[in-house]
Amino acid sequence: MSNPGEADLTPIASVRQLADWFAAGSKPRADWRIGTEHEKFGFRRDDLAPPPYEPADGRGIRAMLEGLQALGWEPILDTGRVIGLKRGDASVSLEPGGQFELSGAPLADLHETEVELNGHFRDVHAVARPLGLGFAPLGFHPLARREDVPWMPKSRYAIMRNYMPRVGRMGLDMMLRTCTVQVNLDFGDEADMVAKLRVGLALQPLATALFANSPFLEGRPAGLRSLRGRVWTDTDPDRTGIPAVVFEDGFGFERFAEWILDVPMYFVMREGRFIDAAGGSFRAFMAGQLDALAGERANMGDFADHVTTVFTDVRLKRFLEMRGADAGSPAMMLALPAFWTGLLYDPAALAAASALVRGWSVPAMRALREAVPAQALEATIAGRPLRDVARDAVAIARDGLRARGLGEERYLAPLDEVVASGMTQADRWLQRYHGAWGGDPARIFAEAEA
Repeated sequence: MSNPGEADLTPIASVRQLADWFAAGSKPRADWRIGTEHEKFGFRRDDLAPPPYEPADGRGIRAMLEGLQALGWEPILDTGRVIGLKRGDASVSLEPGGQFELSGAPLADLHETEVELNGHFRDVHAVARPLGLGFAPLGFHPLARREDVPWMPKSRYAIMRNYMPRVGRMGLDMMLRTCTVQVNLDFGDEADMVAKLRVGLALQPLATALFANSPFLEGRPAGLRSLRGRVWTDTDPDRTGIPAVVFEDGFGFERFAEWILDVPMYFVMREGRFIDAAGGSFRAFMAGQLDALAGERANMGDFADHVTTVFTDVRLKRFLEMRGADAGSPAMMLALPAFWTGLLYDPAALAAASALVRGWSVPAMRALREAVPAQALEATIAGRPLRDVARDAVAIARDGLRARGLGEERYLAPLDEVVASGMTQADRWLQRYHGAWGGDPARIFAEAEA
């Protein structure tokens, strides 16, 4: 989840104005960039516990943030506490349970992404090791119970913490015990956005399967390859999943803006303070009828904040966020942007990917989304094994990267291995659990540490 942005006080006059806000993200192809984000679990090396924000011994998340400031990062504050960092176009933010998130800068190619990722891990290691801390990118915390995870002091999380149990059984698990890797990609115009959003949503369950990396729950096998994927099926149906509106005739920026207006609100920010508006209607807010701020009308900054509370499998902002994958090894973190860049940034590859998913119904895509947390590549859609779809999708992505002529296709190598073997990261951890680890999942931290 992102750090709070800058307020835009422009009054909202129409839904078309909101559509134009999305449309303003359109860019010529020469300006398309790749922004990679990932999260990882912190752990104390002596007992593997999640570090609190500010423990008595000082070995916590606040110390991590302050240590990174010394390496050139600027603090982001919430009620006087540092809860994030910025450096250039990149930022570090905290997830509710102290998961560290790097929101990378928009970069020209995947080689720059690799340099950025490696530099971030060097910085994190330099600060974490003297504190006795480590960080492991996994999709779901393999050991901690929900009550074991300390909450971070971000005001918006207090609002969400109260609201989540009203709308789903696993929303708090999503907040506290999951980590993801995602890539943010640009679009050229409305038609390009629609094509990319539809392909992204259709193939997002495939990404969940390919990048499955969360097989453990509280120290035991969970019977799933992506426990994180299962969590998202029972978090909040009003703002998650695969919205049918995207596949309707005539879909575009305005239809998406209309859909977002009916997603219940979380909060409103005023003078650096979050005001609880959970469950409220943004349409009512536009009309000056929001109970939390009676008589006050929403502005464009409020709308931009509201967009950040939508958690669809692909989120449209002024770019597209691919959100379906578990966090994984650094090689898999690079494979994720390689996969989507290859599929979506070359016109021929995008056309081939669109043909690959043609004829898939929304109910079939949703059924696949429900199946892959347990079945991964063994799931089926439209009568095809998902492993076969994966082989085709990775081949299309490779062709798309080759067309860019930058030698980026090498970053797909981990996916070639997954498709060839049928073994996800989760399957390999389960092999270790039943073999070399002797049933001790705590050993995952030493092997997964990035």
